Amino acid sequence: MTVKTRDLLHQILFAICVGVTYLNIYELTFAIWIITFLITIRPSYSVKMIGFVACFVAIFVIALISSTFHDFKSYNFFRDVTYMVKPALGLLIGYQLCRRKEMKPFETIMYVGLGIAVIHLSLVVYNVLVYRVVNIHELRRLTGYFSEFEVYALLVVCFCERLGVLLPRKRKRLFIAVIGVSTFLYLSRTDFLQFIIMFLAMKGYFRLNRRAITVVSLIILATGGGYAIIYNMNFARNGSGLEGLMYKIKNAPIEAFKTKINAEDYKDFNDNYRSYENIITVQQVSYRGYPTLLLGKGMGSTIDLGRQLWTNDGEFIRYLPTLHNGFMTIYLKSGLVGIMAYLIFLYLFAKQSPSNIALVKEINLFLTGTAIFLILVTWVLLGLYLKIDNKSLLIGLVLAYKEILVKNGSNTIQNA
Repeated sequence: MTVKTRDLLHQILFAICVGVTYLNIYELTFAIWIITFLITIRPSYSVKMIGFVACFVAIFVIALISSTFHDFKSYNFFRDVTYMVKPALGLLIGYQLCRRKEMKPFETIMYVGLGIAVIHLSLVVYNVLVYRVVNIHELRRLTGYFSEFEVYALLVVCFCERLGVLLPRKRKRLFIAVIGVSTFLYLSRTDFLQFIIMFLAMKGYFRLNRRAITVVSLIILATGGGYAIIYNMNFARNGSGLEGLMYKIKNAPIEAFKTKINAEDYKDFNDNYRSYENIITVQQVSYRGYPTLLLGKGMGSTIDLGRQLWTNDGEFIRYLPTLHNGFMTIYLKSGLVGIMAYLIFLYLFAKQSPSNIALVKEINLFLTGTAIFLILVTWVLLGLYLKIDNKSLLIGLVLAYKEILVKNGSNTIQNA
C-alpha cells in the first residue's frame, strides 16, 4: 500500500468514525471505533499523549475498583466500561490516524463537516417541505439537536489560511454559507457558545494583554446587557422558531446552576432539569460516606430520579447511568479523585507548548479554545463522555499533526 493510499484510507476512516456518531447507535459507534483503533494501532506514542490518556485511564481504574464494593447488574457494568473508555479511545484513534502532515487534518475536518452539513440541510428541507414541520422542538428532534463538529469545520473555513488550508475565495464563501446555515439551524446554545469561544481563541483574545482584556470585557458587558433585555421579555415555553430559541437562551444561565428545584412543579422541574440531576447526584453519592465521596460508586452505578422520564432516545427511564453534567458523571463513577484526574487533563491540555512555527502557533490557539470550551460542555453536556461525542477524535488528530510539525520543524502550508 502506497503512502498516499494509506493517507486517503485514514481520512476515510476518520470520516466514518465521526459520521457514525450522528446515527446515535452507541453499540455501532463503539464497534467501529474499536475496529479502527486495532487496525491503526501504532508502536509508540508521545509522552504528552500518554499523559492525556493516563488521566482517563485513572478515572476508569478508580471506577473499576469502586464497583467491587457495590452490587450492580452485569449489563450496567459492561455498558459503563464502554462509556468510561470512550474518551481515551477517541483520542488514540485520532492520534493514530494522523501519521504524516500530508494527511491534511484540517482539510479533512473541513470536508467531513461540509458533508455532515449537506446531509443536515437536506433533512431540514425534507421535513419542512414534506411533513410541514415548523415547530423548532419537533424539527430538532427529527434532524438533530447540535453538531459541535460542524462548528469546528466552520472555524477551519473561517481561518483556513492561518491553518494551512488554501481555498479559492468563492469556494470559501460557499463553504461558510453551507456549514454556517446548517449550524444555525440546530438552534443550539452550545454550538453558538462554542463558536464564540473558539473564534475569540483564534483571534488571540484569551492571552493576558491589554487588548484581550478590553475586548473580552466589552463582550461580557454586551452579552450581559443583551441577556438582561431577553430576561425581561416574555417568551412561550413551547414557542416555535425564534421564540423557542429565545426562551432557551433566557433560561440557559439558570438551568444548570440552580440549587433548589421544586420537583412537583412541572415548569420548574423541566426548565431546570440539569440542576435537578446535579442535586440528587450529590445527595445519592455523598450520603454513603467518605469512601464513596472520594472514589464514587463505580461501574454500573446509577442515579434514581424517583420517577420515570421520557428521553430523547425515545424511552422511559428512571435510573440514570450518566448525567448531563460530565463532572457529576465522573463524580458518580469515580468520586472526587476522578474529578481531580479530569481537571489535570484539562490543565495539561490547555497548557500547550509554545513554538516559533507559525502553523503550530495557530494550532495552539485552536487547542486552547477547545480546552476552554471543554470546561463548559462538560458541565452541560457530558463533554468527551457523551455517547455521540466525536471531539476526542478531532483532538487526537490535531495533536498528532502538531507533533509532526514540531518534530519536522516544518512551516509548510498544505496545498488546496
